[in-house]
Amino acid sequence: MKYILSFACLLISANVLFGQGTVAGKITDAANSDPIIGAYIILLSDPSIGSVSDLDGNYSVELPAGQHQLLFKFTGMKTDTVEINVKDGELLKYDHQMIPKTLGKVDIVVGKFDQKVEELTFSMEVIKPDIIESKNTRSIESILDQTPGLNIMDGEPQIRGGSGFTFGVGSKVAVLVDDMPMLSGDAGRPEWGFIPVENIEQIEVTKGASSVLSGSSALSGAIHIRTAYPKSEPITKVNVYSGFYSSPNLDSAQWWSDYPFIHGMNFLHSRIIKKNFDLVLGGNLNWDHGYIGGPIKGPFVIDTVSEEFTDKQMQHQRARFNFNFRHRLEKIKGLSYGVNGNFMYQKTNLTLAWLDDTSGIYRAYPGAAILQNQLIFYVDPYITFASKIGVQHSLRMRMMYTDNEMSANQSNQSRVYYGDYQFKKEFTFLKDKSFDFIGGVSAQFNDSNADLYANDSSDGTNQLFNLSGYAEVQKDFFKVVNLSVGGRAEYYELNDTITEWNPIFRAGINLKLMQATFLRASYGQGYRFPTITERYISTAVGSFGVYQNPDLKPEKSWNAEVGVNQGFKIKEYYAQLDVAAFLQEYRNTIEYLFGFWDPSPDIAAGEPLAGFKFLNTGRSKVTGFDVTYNGQGKLGKKVSIQHTIGYNYINPITLEPDYIYAEDFNPNNNTGYSFSNTSYDTTTNVLKYRFKHTVKGDVQVDFYGFSVGYTIKYFSRLENLDRAISDFENVTVSTGGTLQPILYTEFYNENNNGNIVMDLRVSYGFGKDTKHKIAVVMKNIENKVYSLRPLKIEPMRSTVFQYSLSF
Repeated sequence: MKYILSFACLLISANVLFGQGTVAGKITDAANSDPIIGAYIILLSDPSIGSVSDLDGNYSVELPAGQHQLLFKFTGMKTDTVEINVKDGELLKYDHQMIPKTLGKVDIVVGKFDQKVEELTFSMEVIKPDIIESKNTRSIESILDQTPGLNIMDGEPQIRGGSGFTFGVGSKVAVLVDDMPMLSGDAGRPEWGFIPVENIEQIEVTKGASSVLSGSSALSGAIHIRTAYPKSEPITKVNVYSGFYSSPNLDSAQWWSDYPFIHGMNFLHSRIIKKNFDLVLGGNLNWDHGYIGGPIKGPFVIDTVSEEFTDKQMQHQRARFNFNFRHRLEKIKGLSYGVNGNFMYQKTNLTLAWLDDTSGIYRAYPGAAILQNQLIFYVDPYITFASKIGVQHSLRMRMMYTDNEMSANQSNQSRVYYGDYQFKKEFTFLKDKSFDFIGGVSAQFNDSNADLYANDSSDGTNQLFNLSGYAEVQKDFFKVVNLSVGGRAEYYELNDTITEWNPIFRAGINLKLMQATFLRASYGQGYRFPTITERYISTAVGSFGVYQNPDLKPEKSWNAEVGVNQGFKIKEYYAQLDVAAFLQEYRNTIEYLFGFWDPSPDIAAGEPLAGFKFLNTGRSKVTGFDVTYNGQGKLGKKVSIQHTIGYNYINPITLEPDYIYAEDFNPNNNTGYSFSNTSYDTTTNVLKYRFKHTVKGDVQVDFYGFSVGYTIKYFSRLENLDRAISDFENVTVSTGGTLQPILYTEFYNENNNGNIVMDLRVSYGFGKDTKHKIAVVMKNIENKVYSLRPLKIEPMRSTVFQYSLSF
């Protein structure tokens, strides 16, 4: 009995010394009082104790009796630490409001670590959805081309001059939607019209080598597109538009006699069903007359190969439907699963060259226009789990299928299978946050089939496998210094015969000098394995050929930059000035070069005189700096302004101008091909198809329901190009008309002085519960005739009328 009493006393003493209480309450958004689902509540002294807010924002956590510090954390919100005093057996009610991380009204939370832009260790530009809608964005590349330091040249993204002109094949910029790659399986080409512009939460453009967390395609940068999930209130949006192209500002260049229309619509429905089901439906219909007419052969041209198309066949038609579905389990807090999907069918064309440089500048060259009927879709199942102690697990998968039915024997099919497991954890010890960690493993399998990839040893079927592991750690010191270090290992296997692996590394630091002044420096490596198309394409389109290079090597890069970000606040006006200087070097630089190559027996259609080929051209370097000035604020009670202004300067040069990267098929020419002897401008080492200076600016003023926006873009002269373009022109002209002449050099010499292009938009919104907006959007308001890449004219002025309804 004595021992039983002693044990009972011990239990009572233990309960007094180590009693427990409970803290419970609701977490809401301070901006709108909406409940926050999935917020973390963590005990700082013991990170194994915590909770996650449920579907109504409610939470409950049991704590030892005494004084404690609780950490409240959620993506896009400021992290809060709160003192809590819990008594033994007490149920303490504590409701907490979380404040969005904002600069005035500009949401600037970005990246995998949910940071403010000014706290990053690298350069990034952010595009918000309101500007996408206001500019009647029918395809996402048109809004991306407004980003300082990023140019979209005929569909190909270029960041800081990291690439030249490749018809979009082998992109050196990674394009990701919700952290999954969106490049085609065979060509590594972004399909811009496939991206759901009607449901975008945010676009983040990372400048500089970003392969550690963005994958191997991010040799010179990455574009992360994040789609939106439903908010607390359902929303439905419908956007209908109709417009036309103006007559070209060039004598006799108008080729159409009908109405040059632009028609289409977008729709979006987003809602939460029964608190734990998220549903998003969206889509787009677009019918574009097109501004490039069909090819016309000269009267004496001997050409039995090139296909002829009517002007009507050159029109663009697109239908796309997408959905997002997510289920958050009530019984297992923090666990959710879902599936996203996107389906598109379109009829379009690829135009390689214009008919001539005068009246035929808005028509296609015979054989240089390819009709395309494309079916593309992806299905993305996923599952995520956020534990109550702040550990996040995610498993995301994708199956993407592309079927391109194309003229001129260019048809191809590809399948992409992708999977990524990611682990994310904020490790916390005592009162000091130790570090944030992201790590994961991803795998991708590309299966492609096309006659244009066939050769003596292959029927056109190619398979590419990629396995990679990655990790990055971020540490804050005293809320003044932010340090990040990461690495990635890539393994590639092509057709079970070619294998490559490569480790890459990045590191960066951000120092808070004053309240709104941040200094940063970073170093990053990039690695890109050549695509199936770059290695094996062998085809002909009329007088043009594309030649295979199965010995193409992977290209590597490293990037270093230093930058400063300065914030401003003048009454209700908020702005950021960002200045960065950078240096990027490439090894085994892959360029898409035009030249006279040995006609291959695999090219049966007419043995073209000249064409394109992907080649390793040695080492190259790009140095430069960029300046951006972004802001938003109120100029009065009902007047507000927002703007993005940027300038970019690059000096892209070859480091090995005399390096022989290919042999001349002519046995009498023993010099071979080098940068020096293939450049149009032999007085410089500037890389081909780059602009040294670009300026991008957009300003929008809102007042009394009206909105006026103005966009300006400046591109300096195209510094260099392939000399073979002028040589090919001389050959085709000298035939006396039996070959369709290629005409470009006169246009280049007379018009290559830089281009300024301006857009204008005006809108008026009205209504409360049901919101209406009418708008007029004009692009290229001066109707300028200009070209950004050889043999391709840019669109003349277009005017579109838009009506939007949201409720």
